[in-house]
Amino acid sequence: MNRRVVVTGVGMVTPVGLDTETSWEGLIAGKSGIGPITQFDDKGIPTQIAGEVKGFDAAKFIEPKEIKKMDRFIHLALAASQMAMDDAKLVISPENADRIGVIAGAGIGGLPAIERSYRAYMEKGYRRITPFFIPMAIINELAGHISMRFDAKGPNISVVTACATGTHSIGDAFKWIQRGDADAMIAGGAEATICPLAVGGFNAMKALSTRNSEPERASRPFDAQRDGFVMGEGAGLVILEDLEFAQKRGARIIAEVIGYGASGDAYHITSPAPNGEGAARCMSLAIKDAGISPAEVGYINAHGTSTKYGDELETMAIKTVFGGHARAVPISSTKSMTGHLLGAAGGVEAVISILALERGILPPTINLENPDPECDLDYIPNTARKKQVDIAISNSFGFGGTNATLVFRKFRP
Repeated sequence: MNRRVVVTGVGMVTPVGLDTETSWEGLIAGKSGIGPITQFDDKGIPTQIAGEVKGFDAAKFIEPKEIKKMDRFIHLALAASQMAMDDAKLVISPENADRIGVIAGAGIGGLPAIERSYRAYMEKGYRRITPFFIPMAIINELAGHISMRFDAKGPNISVVTACATGTHSIGDAFKWIQRGDADAMIAGGAEATICPLAVGGFNAMKALSTRNSEPERASRPFDAQRDGFVMGEGAGLVILEDLEFAQKRGARIIAEVIGYGASGDAYHITSPAPNGEGAARCMSLAIKDAGISPAEVGYINAHGTSTKYGDELETMAIKTVFGGHARAVPISSTKSMTGHLLGAAGGVEAVISILALERGILPPTINLENPDPECDLDYIPNTARKKQVDIAISNSFGFGGTNATLVFRKFRP
Protein backbone atom coordinates (compact mmCIF):
# COMPACT_ATOMS: atom_id res chain seq x y z
CA MET A 1 0.00 0.00 0.00
CA ASN A 2 1.24 3.49 -0.87
CA ARG A 3 2.10 5.65 2.12
CA ARG A 4 0.47 9.06 2.60
CA VAL A 5 2.78 12.03 2.11
CA VAL A 6 2.26 15.34 3.87
CA VAL A 7 3.78 18.82 3.78
CA THR A 8 5.15 19.96 7.14
CA GLY A 9 7.26 22.97 6.17
CA VAL A 10 7.57 25.55 3.40
CA GLY A 11 10.10 28.24 2.54
CA MET A 12 10.40 30.75 -0.26
CA VAL A 13 12.50 33.73 -1.31
CA THR A 14 11.00 35.73 -4.17
CA PRO A 15 11.14 39.11 -5.90
CA VAL A 16 8.08 39.98 -3.80
CA GLY A 17 9.66 39.19 -0.42
CA LEU A 18 12.76 37.90 1.33
CA ASP A 19 10.89 35.24 3.28
CA THR A 20 7.76 33.12 3.11
CA GLU A 21 5.37 35.42 4.96
CA THR A 22 6.50 38.64 3.28
CA SER A 23 6.24 36.97 -0.12
CA TRP A 24 2.78 35.60 0.66
CA GLU A 25 1.50 38.94 1.93
CA GLY A 26 2.81 40.68 -1.17
CA LEU A 27 1.26 38.12 -3.48
CA ILE A 28 -2.22 38.30 -1.99
CA ALA A 29 -1.94 42.10 -2.05
CA GLY A 30 -1.21 41.96 -5.78
CA LYS A 31 2.29 43.40 -5.41
CA SER A 32 4.66 43.23 -8.36
CA GLY A 33 8.31 42.37 -7.77
CA ILE A 34 9.40 43.46 -11.25
CA GLY A 35 11.74 46.43 -11.69
CA PRO A 36 14.78 47.71 -13.60
CA ILE A 37 17.75 45.33 -13.69
CA THR A 38 20.41 46.36 -11.18
CA GLN A 39 22.68 43.30 -11.24
CA PHE A 40 24.52 44.19 -14.45
CA ASP A 41 24.89 46.87 -17.10
CA ASP A 42 22.38 45.99 -19.81
CA LYS A 43 24.82 46.93 -22.63
CA GLY A 44 22.03 47.57 -25.07
CA ILE A 45 20.02 44.39 -24.40
CA PRO A 46 16.40 45.24 -25.31
CA THR A 47 15.00 43.91 -22.02
CA GLN A 48 16.09 46.00 -19.05
CA ILE A 49 13.69 44.65 -16.41
CA ALA A 50 13.52 41.54 -14.23
CA GLY A 51 12.20 40.15 -10.97
CA GLU A 52 15.24 40.56 -8.73
CA VAL A 53 15.40 39.46 -5.10
CA LYS A 54 16.39 42.84 -3.70
CA GLY A 55 18.14 43.24 -0.35
CA PHE A 56 18.99 39.57 0.07
CA ASP A 57 21.84 39.04 2.56
CA ALA A 58 23.38 35.60 2.22
CA ALA A 59 25.32 36.14 5.44
CA LYS A 60 22.06 35.72 7.39
CA PHE A 61 22.00 32.08 6.32
CA ILE A 62 25.57 31.12 5.41
CA GLU A 63 28.96 31.53 7.10
CA PRO A 64 30.77 34.44 5.40
CA LYS A 65 33.77 32.30 4.44
CA GLU A 66 31.42 29.80 2.73
CA ILE A 67 29.50 32.38 0.69
CA LYS A 68 32.27 32.79 -1.90
CA LYS A 69 32.23 29.03 -2.57
CA MET A 70 28.67 29.16 -3.96
CA ASP A 71 26.86 31.00 -6.71
CA ARG A 72 23.74 33.00 -5.91
CA PHE A 73 21.25 30.24 -6.81
CA ILE A 74 22.71 28.12 -4.01
CA HIS A 75 22.54 31.05 -1.56
CA LEU A 76 18.82 31.43 -2.28
CA ALA A 77 18.23 27.67 -2.00
CA LEU A 78 19.95 27.46 1.38
CA ALA A 79 17.87 30.38 2.66
CA ALA A 80 14.56 28.84 1.52
CA SER A 81 15.52 25.39 2.80
CA GLN A 82 16.39 26.83 6.21
CA MET A 83 12.99 28.54 6.32
CA ALA A 84 11.27 25.28 5.40
CA MET A 85 13.18 23.26 7.98
CA ASP A 86 12.49 25.83 10.67
CA ASP A 87 8.81 25.79 9.70
CA ALA A 88 8.69 21.98 9.90
CA LYS A 89 10.77 21.83 13.10
CA LEU A 90 12.33 18.71 11.60
CA VAL A 91 15.44 17.50 13.45
CA ILE A 92 17.77 15.19 11.55
CA SER A 93 19.71 12.86 13.84
CA PRO A 94 22.16 9.99 13.29
CA GLU A 95 19.21 7.64 13.80
CA ASN A 96 17.07 9.03 10.94
CA ALA A 97 19.62 10.78 8.67
CA ASP A 98 19.78 8.05 6.03
CA ARG A 99 15.97 8.10 5.67
CA ILE A 100 15.84 11.84 4.93
CA GLY A 101 17.02 13.14 1.57
CA VAL A 102 17.08 16.06 -0.84
CA ILE A 103 15.70 16.41 -4.34
CA ALA A 104 16.22 19.98 -5.51
CA GLY A 105 17.52 21.55 -8.68
CA ALA A 106 17.73 24.52 -11.01
CA GLY A 107 17.02 25.07 -14.66
CA ILE A 108 20.25 26.84 -15.56
CA GLY A 109 22.32 26.99 -12.37
CA GLY A 110 25.60 28.86 -12.02
CA LEU A 111 25.64 30.80 -15.27
CA PRO A 112 26.79 34.02 -13.56
CA ALA A 113 29.78 32.10 -12.14
CA ILE A 114 30.56 30.82 -15.63
CA GLU A 115 30.47 34.38 -16.98
CA ARG A 116 32.75 35.72 -14.25
CA SER A 117 35.23 32.87 -14.56
CA TYR A 118 35.41 33.14 -18.33
CA ARG A 119 36.13 36.86 -18.09
CA ALA A 120 38.86 36.19 -15.55
CA TYR A 121 40.39 33.55 -17.82
CA MET A 122 40.31 35.74 -20.92
CA GLU A 123 41.75 38.75 -19.13
CA LYS A 124 44.40 37.15 -16.92
CA GLY A 125 44.67 33.45 -17.68
CA TYR A 126 43.53 30.27 -15.97
CA ARG A 127 45.33 31.01 -12.70
CA ARG A 128 42.74 33.69 -12.00
CA ILE A 129 39.90 31.15 -12.06
CA THR A 130 38.73 30.46 -8.51
CA PRO A 131 39.18 26.84 -7.40
CA PHE A 132 35.53 26.97 -6.35
CA PHE A 133 34.35 27.69 -9.92
CA ILE A 134 33.15 24.17 -10.79
CA PRO A 135 31.30 23.60 -7.47
CA MET A 136 29.75 27.07 -7.87
CA ALA A 137 28.45 26.31 -11.34
CA ILE A 138 27.15 22.74 -11.31
CA ILE A 139 23.52 22.32 -10.38
CA ASN A 140 23.74 19.25 -8.15
CA GLU A 141 25.81 21.24 -5.64
CA LEU A 142 22.49 22.85 -4.69
CA ALA A 143 21.19 19.55 -3.31
CA GLY A 144 24.64 18.77 -1.96
CA HIS A 145 24.85 21.96 0.08
CA ILE A 146 21.34 21.46 1.47
CA SER A 147 22.20 17.91 2.52
CA MET A 148 25.42 19.07 4.18
CA ARG A 149 23.63 21.90 5.97
CA PHE A 150 21.16 19.52 7.62
CA ASP A 151 23.09 16.22 7.54
CA ALA A 152 20.46 14.59 5.31
CA LYS A 153 22.05 11.33 4.13
CA GLY A 154 19.14 9.85 2.15
CA PRO A 155 18.62 10.22 -1.62
CA ASN A 156 20.52 13.25 -2.96
CA ILE A 157 19.40 14.26 -6.44
CA SER A 158 19.18 17.39 -8.55
CA VAL A 159 16.47 17.51 -11.18
CA VAL A 160 17.15 19.72 -14.22
CA THR A 161 14.02 20.14 -16.34
CA ALA A 162 14.05 23.84 -17.23
CA CYS A 163 10.95 25.61 -15.91
CA ALA A 164 9.47 22.36 -14.55
CA THR A 165 12.45 21.65 -12.28
CA GLY A 166 10.87 22.58 -8.93
CA THR A 167 7.66 20.70 -9.68
CA HIS A 168 9.43 17.56 -10.86
CA SER A 169 11.66 17.71 -7.76
CA ILE A 170 8.70 17.80 -5.39
CA GLY A 171 6.86 15.14 -7.38
CA ASP A 172 9.83 12.80 -7.41
CA ALA A 173 10.38 13.34 -3.66
CA PHE A 174 6.70 12.53 -3.10
CA LYS A 175 7.14 9.24 -4.92
CA TRP A 176 10.30 8.33 -2.99
CA ILE A 177 8.40 8.67 0.27
CA GLN A 178 5.17 7.15 -1.02
CA ARG A 179 6.86 3.91 -2.00
CA GLY A 180 8.82 3.69 1.26
CA ASP A 181 12.33 4.58 0.08
CA ALA A 182 12.56 7.62 2.38
CA ASP A 183 10.68 9.00 5.39
CA ALA A 184 11.17 12.71 4.67
CA MET A 185 12.55 14.84 1.85
CA ILE A 186 13.61 18.43 1.31
CA ALA A 187 12.45 19.30 -2.19
CA GLY A 188 12.06 22.20 -4.61
CA GLY A 189 14.06 24.50 -6.84
CA ALA A 190 16.11 27.66 -7.06
CA GLU A 191 17.40 29.97 -9.79
CA ALA A 192 19.49 33.13 -10.04
CA THR A 193 20.55 33.85 -13.60
CA ILE A 194 19.78 37.53 -14.09
CA CYS A 195 23.00 38.04 -16.02
CA PRO A 196 23.96 39.22 -19.52
CA LEU A 197 24.11 35.77 -21.13
CA ALA A 198 20.71 34.66 -19.83
CA VAL A 199 18.85 37.91 -20.46
CA GLY A 200 20.62 38.34 -23.79
CA GLY A 201 19.93 34.74 -24.77
CA PHE A 202 16.22 34.91 -24.01
CA ASN A 203 16.11 38.23 -25.89
CA ALA A 204 17.71 36.56 -28.90
CA MET A 205 14.77 34.14 -28.81
CA LYS A 206 12.38 37.11 -28.59
CA ALA A 207 10.89 35.51 -25.47
CA LEU A 208 11.13 38.44 -23.03
CA SER A 209 8.95 41.48 -22.47
CA THR A 210 10.47 44.82 -23.41
CA ARG A 211 7.93 46.92 -21.50
CA ASN A 212 10.83 48.68 -19.79
CA SER A 213 8.94 51.90 -19.04
CA GLU A 214 6.33 50.03 -16.96
CA PRO A 215 8.14 47.12 -15.30
CA GLU A 216 5.41 46.40 -12.76
CA ARG A 217 2.92 45.98 -15.61
CA ALA A 218 5.19 43.93 -17.87
CA SER A 219 4.28 40.43 -16.70
CA ARG A 220 0.64 40.04 -17.75
CA PRO A 221 -0.41 36.42 -18.26
CA PHE A 222 -3.57 35.85 -20.31
CA ASP A 223 -3.75 39.55 -21.24
CA ALA A 224 -4.03 40.46 -24.93
CA GLN A 225 -1.27 43.07 -24.56
CA ARG A 226 1.39 40.75 -23.16
CA ASP A 227 4.67 40.79 -25.07
CA GLY A 228 6.71 38.03 -23.43
CA PHE A 229 7.72 36.78 -20.03
CA VAL A 230 9.81 38.57 -17.41
CA MET A 231 12.81 36.76 -15.92
CA GLY A 232 12.93 36.39 -12.17
CA GLU A 233 15.01 34.70 -9.49
CA GLY A 234 14.26 33.02 -6.19
CA ALA A 235 13.84 29.70 -4.41
CA GLY A 236 10.99 27.54 -3.13
CA LEU A 237 11.49 24.46 -0.95
CA VAL A 238 9.10 22.19 0.93
CA ILE A 239 9.49 19.50 3.57
CA LEU A 240 7.61 16.32 2.71
CA GLU A 241 7.14 13.49 5.21
CA ASP A 242 5.51 10.13 5.51
CA LEU A 243 2.31 10.76 7.47
CA GLU A 244 3.15 8.27 10.23
CA PHE A 245 6.68 9.67 10.56
CA ALA A 246 5.29 13.22 10.85
CA GLN A 247 2.59 12.27 13.34
CA LYS A 248 5.01 10.32 15.49
CA ARG A 249 7.12 13.43 16.01
CA GLY A 250 4.08 15.69 16.52
CA ALA A 251 4.60 17.74 13.36
CA ARG A 252 2.15 20.40 12.22
CA ILE A 253 0.69 19.20 8.93
CA ILE A 254 0.03 21.96 6.39
CA ALA A 255 -1.34 19.92 3.47
CA GLU A 256 -1.12 16.54 1.77
CA VAL A 257 0.43 15.70 -1.61
CA ILE A 258 -1.92 13.32 -3.37
CA GLY A 259 -0.95 13.32 -7.04
CA TYR A 260 1.88 13.85 -9.51
CA GLY A 261 1.96 13.75 -13.28
CA ALA A 262 4.80 14.05 -15.76
CA SER A 263 4.72 13.95 -19.55
CA GLY A 264 6.71 14.87 -22.64
CA ASP A 265 5.49 16.78 -25.68
CA ALA A 266 8.00 15.17 -28.07
CA TYR A 267 7.31 18.14 -30.33
CA HIS A 268 9.69 21.15 -30.30
CA ILE A 269 12.72 22.52 -28.45
CA THR A 270 10.77 25.51 -27.08
CA SER A 271 7.15 25.54 -28.26
CA PRO A 272 4.40 23.58 -26.49
CA ALA A 273 2.61 20.81 -28.36
CA PRO A 274 -0.43 21.81 -30.48
CA ASN A 275 -3.64 22.26 -28.50
CA GLY A 276 -1.69 21.85 -25.25
CA GLU A 277 -1.84 18.09 -25.73
CA GLY A 278 1.20 17.34 -23.57
CA ALA A 279 0.07 19.62 -20.76
CA ALA A 280 -3.39 18.06 -20.84
CA ARG A 281 -1.94 14.56 -20.53
CA CYS A 282 0.22 15.71 -17.63
CA MET A 283 -2.73 17.17 -15.69
CA SER A 284 -4.81 14.08 -16.42
CA LEU A 285 -2.05 11.81 -15.13
CA ALA A 286 -1.75 13.83 -11.92
CA ILE A 287 -5.50 13.80 -11.33
CA LYS A 288 -5.64 10.04 -11.98
CA ASP A 289 -2.69 9.49 -9.63
CA ALA A 290 -4.56 11.46 -6.96
CA GLY A 291 -7.64 9.28 -7.37
CA ILE A 292 -9.96 12.26 -7.80
CA SER A 293 -12.18 13.64 -10.53
CA PRO A 294 -11.41 16.93 -12.32
CA ALA A 295 -14.54 18.44 -10.79
CA GLU A 296 -12.99 18.14 -7.31
CA VAL A 297 -10.17 20.56 -8.13
CA GLY A 298 -10.83 23.95 -6.52
CA TYR A 299 -7.82 25.99 -7.67
CA ILE A 300 -5.15 25.86 -10.37
CA ASN A 301 -1.85 27.69 -10.09
CA ALA A 302 -1.17 27.97 -13.79
CA HIS A 303 2.21 27.91 -15.49
CA GLY A 304 0.96 31.14 -17.10
CA THR A 305 4.18 32.69 -18.34
CA SER A 306 2.77 35.75 -20.16
CA THR A 307 3.61 34.43 -23.61
CA LYS A 308 1.03 34.19 -26.37
CA TYR A 309 1.27 30.50 -27.21
CA GLY A 310 2.04 29.32 -23.69
CA ASP A 311 -1.01 30.99 -22.15
CA GLU A 312 -3.37 30.03 -24.94
CA LEU A 313 -2.25 26.40 -25.07
CA GLU A 314 -2.44 26.00 -21.28
CA THR A 315 -5.98 27.36 -21.46
CA MET A 316 -6.82 24.80 -24.14
CA ALA A 317 -5.28 22.03 -22.04
CA ILE A 318 -7.36 23.02 -19.00
CA LYS A 319 -10.51 22.95 -21.13
CA THR A 320 -9.58 19.51 -22.45
CA VAL A 321 -9.03 18.05 -18.98
CA PHE A 322 -11.77 19.81 -17.02
CA GLY A 323 -14.53 20.02 -19.62
CA GLY A 324 -17.49 21.98 -18.26
CA HIS A 325 -15.74 22.46 -14.91
CA ALA A 326 -13.00 24.53 -16.62
CA ARG A 327 -15.08 27.69 -16.39
CA ALA A 328 -15.90 27.09 -12.73
CA VAL A 329 -12.41 26.48 -11.36
CA PRO A 330 -10.44 29.57 -10.26
CA ILE A 331 -7.02 29.86 -11.90
CA SER A 332 -4.18 32.30 -11.37
CA SER A 333 -0.67 32.93 -12.58
CA THR A 334 1.47 34.29 -9.77
CA LYS A 335 4.19 34.90 -12.37
CA SER A 336 2.31 38.13 -12.99
CA MET A 337 3.92 39.30 -9.72
CA THR A 338 7.14 37.31 -9.38
CA GLY A 339 8.09 37.04 -13.02
CA HIS A 340 9.17 33.66 -14.33
CA LEU A 341 11.58 32.12 -11.83
CA LEU A 342 12.65 29.40 -14.28
CA GLY A 343 13.93 26.41 -12.25
CA ALA A 344 12.58 27.95 -9.04
CA ALA A 345 9.09 28.54 -10.42
CA GLY A 346 7.63 25.14 -9.56
CA GLY A 347 8.97 25.19 -6.00
CA VAL A 348 7.69 28.69 -5.29
CA GLU A 349 4.32 27.98 -6.92
CA ALA A 350 3.95 24.76 -4.94
CA VAL A 351 4.44 26.77 -1.74
CA ILE A 352 1.86 29.30 -2.94
CA SER A 353 -0.65 26.55 -3.76
CA ILE A 354 -0.13 24.94 -0.34
CA LEU A 355 -0.64 28.25 1.48
CA ALA A 356 -3.74 29.01 -0.62
CA LEU A 357 -5.27 25.74 0.60
CA GLU A 358 -4.27 26.31 4.20
CA ARG A 359 -5.37 29.94 4.41
CA GLY A 360 -8.41 30.05 2.14
CA ILE A 361 -7.09 32.87 -0.05
CA LEU A 362 -6.41 32.48 -3.78
CA PRO A 363 -3.76 34.87 -5.15
CA PRO A 364 -4.60 36.99 -8.20
CA THR A 365 -3.33 37.34 -11.73
CA ILE A 366 -2.38 41.02 -11.80
CA ASN A 367 -2.20 43.16 -14.95
CA LEU A 368 -5.10 41.25 -16.50
CA GLU A 369 -6.80 44.27 -18.03
CA ASN A 370 -7.65 43.22 -21.58
CA PRO A 371 -8.16 39.44 -21.62
CA ASP A 372 -6.98 37.54 -24.66
CA PRO A 373 -10.18 36.21 -26.29
CA GLU A 374 -8.50 32.80 -26.48
CA CYS A 375 -7.93 32.90 -22.71
CA ASP A 376 -11.48 33.06 -21.43
CA LEU A 377 -11.42 31.24 -18.09
CA ASP A 378 -11.58 32.57 -14.51
CA TYR A 379 -8.02 33.80 -13.92
CA ILE A 380 -8.79 35.66 -10.64
CA PRO A 381 -8.05 39.03 -12.24
CA ASN A 382 -6.13 41.64 -10.24
CA THR A 383 -7.55 40.99 -6.75
CA ALA A 384 -7.06 38.00 -4.44
CA ARG A 385 -10.14 35.96 -3.66
CA LYS A 386 -11.17 34.53 -0.30
CA LYS A 387 -12.31 31.00 -1.02
CA GLN A 388 -11.96 27.75 0.89
CA VAL A 389 -10.94 24.94 -1.44
CA ASP A 390 -9.97 21.37 -0.68
CA ILE A 391 -7.76 20.53 -3.68
CA ALA A 392 -5.28 22.61 -5.67
CA ILE A 393 -3.03 21.75 -8.59
CA SER A 394 0.16 23.44 -9.73
CA ASN A 395 1.40 23.28 -13.34
CA SER A 396 4.90 23.69 -14.72
CA PHE A 397 5.92 23.26 -18.36
CA GLY A 398 9.49 23.62 -19.63
CA PHE A 399 11.51 23.96 -22.81
CA GLY A 400 12.12 20.65 -24.49
CA GLY A 401 8.48 19.71 -23.91
CA THR A 402 8.84 18.64 -20.28
CA ASN A 403 5.66 18.89 -18.20
CA ALA A 404 4.85 18.42 -14.51
CA THR A 405 1.73 18.77 -12.36
CA LEU A 406 1.28 18.39 -8.60
CA VAL A 407 -1.98 17.85 -6.72
CA PHE A 408 -2.32 19.06 -3.12
CA ARG A 409 -5.22 18.52 -0.71
CA LYS A 410 -6.15 19.96 2.65
CA PHE A 411 -5.07 17.46 5.22
CA ARG A 412 -7.71 15.08 6.51
CA PRO A 413 -6.63 12.64 9.27
